[in-house]
Amino acid sequence: MASFLLLFSTTEAMASSILVRQGSRGPAVRQVQSLLIEQGWLTGAADGICGNGTYSVLSGGREYEPSSDESEGTVMYVNATAYSADDPGNSAYTALGTHVRHGIIAVDPDIIPLGTHVYIPGYGDAVAEDVGGAIHGHRIDVAFDTRAEALAFGRQDIEIYIRD
Repeated sequence: MASFLLLFSTTEAMASSILVRQGSRGPAVRQVQSLLIEQGWLTGAADGICGNGTYSVLSGGREYEPSSDESEGTVMYVNATAYSADDPGNSAYTALGTHVRHGIIAVDPDIIPLGTHVYIPGYGDAVAEDVGGAIHGHRIDVAFDTRAEALAFGRQDIEIYIRD
């Protein structure tokens, strides 16, 4: 039981900064899988893909059921950074002339056209209304109302859902 509590507290702390669910991939998943293997909850090697086995252990045996927010849209994996109008050198306005605020993302328009609506788990709905000099390919900037919120978000590999 003590091992489970240690594992639970470790994965709970990790969950505050990463999102691992069915279909997730990458180093964060590999790290969670390694912890599960070390604690005896999962067998095999950490492969960096959150499949049925990893999800079953993390969820206490429940089957994965996507929320309505997740199932509406096409999944895209991106590297996301955060910004605000308060950041040094930033304008208070987006490329489309609206105010930089929560619910706005900066994108590479060749990948995500301006005006596209997206859903970002843990953030909510957003609209591609901005571009940035360092935003190329599958990279986005997620706008926040304050610099402190942007710094707390930092940089993350996340999945987003393209709505239209």
